[in-house]
Amino acid sequence: MRAAGGVERNCQFPEIHPRPRPAGFLPLLGETASPAGMTHVFVYGTLKRGQPNHKVLLGGTHGRAAFQGWGRTAEPYPLVIAGEHNIPHLLNVPGQGHRVVGEIYAVDEQMLRFLDEFEGCPDMYQRTPLPIAVLEWEGTRGAPRETPAADRTVQCFVYSTATFPPEWLHLPYHDNYDSQGQHGLRYNPRENR
Repeated sequence: MRAAGGVERNCQFPEIHPRPRPAGFLPLLGETASPAGMTHVFVYGTLKRGQPNHKVLLGGTHGRAAFQGWGRTAEPYPLVIAGEHNIPHLLNVPGQGHRVVGEIYAVDEQMLRFLDEFEGCPDMYQRTPLPIAVLEWEGTRGAPRETPAADRTVQCFVYSTATFPPEWLHLPYHDNYDSQGQHGLRYNPRENR
């Protein structure tokens, strides 16, 4: 297994206490808090709309998640489909691969804790703050009132992996994951394993 240097393998982060901001603020680079104590999370794989695990973000069972918009990583990263269950992995190797497209959600603390467990953090994935370039902002409840300009950078937590077999770096890199994509690597849902 390979570990990227300097990556913290711990999902225990201090509680987020947002600083008072005027209505309609966007988090500054370096912050992941969104209005009303919510935290921005960027999803690029099976949690996106239309993908097999999106349902866990719905209904409030695991906490609150509000869709904010679409974005892409500010830097290129390798997004690979790997393992016997064809799971998408964003490898924490900045500068390689593509600028990966995904969705930005504002989540509450309960949902963030659920996602840590769901994503196998810190063993399978590590929750890392990364700058995400906004492609389109929809912003619903609990979101900024102002629409950020395209390519405005917003800090989001991303579940990436820093520990992986070295051969994963030689797999095809993707820029926009779809479980039914032309790659032919169908995701095997948890309930079927």
